[in-house]
This record gives sequence, structure tokens and C-alpha cells, in this order.
Amino acid sequence: MTSIPLAEELLLLAYDDQTGKATGSRIGLDLGMSAAVLVDLALAGRVAYVDGYLKIIDATPIGEPIADAVLAKAAEDEPHTPAQWLQRLRHRLRSRVLEDLVARGVVQDVDETQLGHIHVHRYPTTDPAFEAEIRQRLAEALTADGLCDERTAALATLLCATRMEPALRLSEEEAAKAHERLEQIAAGAGFSGNANLEDSIVRPSVALVVATLGKAIQAALGNPKTV
Repeated sequence: MTSIPLAEELLLLAYDDQTGKATGSRIGLDLGMSAAVLVDLALAGRVAYVDGYLKIIDATPIGEPIADAVLAKAAEDEPHTPAQWLQRLRHRLRSRVLEDLVARGVVQDVDETQLGHIHVHRYPTTDPAFEAEIRQRLAEALTADGLCDERTAALATLLCATRMEPALRLSEEEAAKAHERLEQIAAGAGFSGNANLEDSIVRPSVALVVATLGKAIQAALGNPKTV
């Protein structure tokens, strides 16, 4: 199956298939999706972390509408820090991703009216194949002792940073173990910021981008007990 943008992967994991409603921290999901767009650009060799800023090193489109729009705008703008980018991108990003998923038939837009005039939108799954593939990749990464691929490691790191472990649909005990494994994957990939990038399983340029975005997400969310 053709891979989909990381932002879409996070959203599909976070939304309940039947109710079509988001689960977990909405702020965490929005920040994670913002980071995911930038990570996709880093994976494609378009963005790099240089002297405290995320900078465009190649403005060639990658073929994903949302990422390409960000790329074009960023190429004309001054560089911003990872934290600044997260805040700049998160507004309306979820709506745009949902619109794309609806247009492709992955989810459907159910418009309901409450109290006679309030419109509430739900997005139940219509094509479960995409989410099934994502969950399969993550299940293999969580249960394997070896290293996973660059993209899956990035997804695991974003899940950990945004505290989206509940989206994995695990028991409390299993979720705790999953968190530990997600942290191991992040560290092994050099995404935690604590590893020597020479020992990273991914490209150092990508590791720097993911590590700095992960830290920016954690700083934005603050203490887990207060979120």
C-alpha cells in the first residue's frame, strides 16, 4: 500500500473508527500533526535543522498538497525555530487533513445538528485498510527487538512526544510497556536527542529535525499531570 503523510497517520490513530471523534489530547494531536508535516519534509530532504532553526534546503515539491504548501511558504519566509513552526502550522491543519481524507474516501464527514442549530462533524472510518497498515507497522515495531525503518521510528517518536499511547488501544499495563518501547525506538533512532547521531539508525539530518520537534512538543504540552 502507498504510504500516506505522517500527519494523516497520526490523525487516523487518534480518531475512533466508529464514533468518528478524536480521542486523547486535542492539543497534543494538533502539535504532533504539525511536527509530522515537517518530518515528512525532512524525510524527503527538504528541511534541515541548522543553528537553532528549521531551514529549507530544497524547495522542490514532494507531491503532497499540505506539505508542498508549507514548503512553498517557508521558502519565501525567514527561518523559524521548531517551536515557532509548531504553533504556525497547527491552526486549521486538522481540518485540511480531514478534508483530504474525506476526498479520498478514507473517512466520511457526518454532519449532525445538535440543539437545533449547532453543527457537529464526525469522521468515522470508511476504508480501514490505511489504519490497519499503520497499526500493523507499529505492532511489529513494538514487539520486535530489532530496529524499525526511519519513517516508523519517526511515527513512534511523535506518538511518545504527544502522549498518544492510548490511541494504540492497549491495556494500562501494555500501554506502560509500549511507552518504554517507544522511548527505546526514539533513542535508537537518535530522535531523543540523547544519542550519538553517528550511531543513529537514520540519517543525522532527519534525526536532528525529529529530536528538536519532539522536544518542542513536550515543552508546549508541559507537565503531563497538568494537561
